[in-house]
Amino acid sequence: MKRDKAYYMISVVAKRFDVHPQTLRLYEREGLLKPSRTEGNTRLYSDEDLDRLSRILRLARDLGVNLAGIEVILSIQQAMETMEREYNLLLESLQHELRKREEKTSRTRSSQALVKAPPARVIPIKKG
Repeated sequence: MKRDKAYYMISVVAKRFDVHPQTLRLYEREGLLKPSRTEGNTRLYSDEDLDRLSRILRLARDLGVNLAGIEVILSIQQAMETMEREYNLLLESLQHELRKREEKTSRTRSSQALVKAPPARVIPIKKG
């Protein structure tokens, strides 16, 4: 547990989200929430836990999704976030590799030229 983060006890979280503490315990038993614990086994909820709880309650209260559905939805969201991060890393890597190849090709072309010349310019020809 990191000391620079804010943590909240179950009673504070229950009051803030207008849920019974037993509901929070149920969410933990079902694996939907995983609060940290003190050495005395007291649950401590981080800001990330509160964000997750907010999503859980939105699904349950506003959309009427049951606990099994909430678990599936949250798992799919997490998988999508992971895939998005991996996609962005791959894209950055490909862009970096493309820039390296373009630089290498540019250097190779100019070093293999028989005569060094500036890039060609197009000069319009006037008729008449």
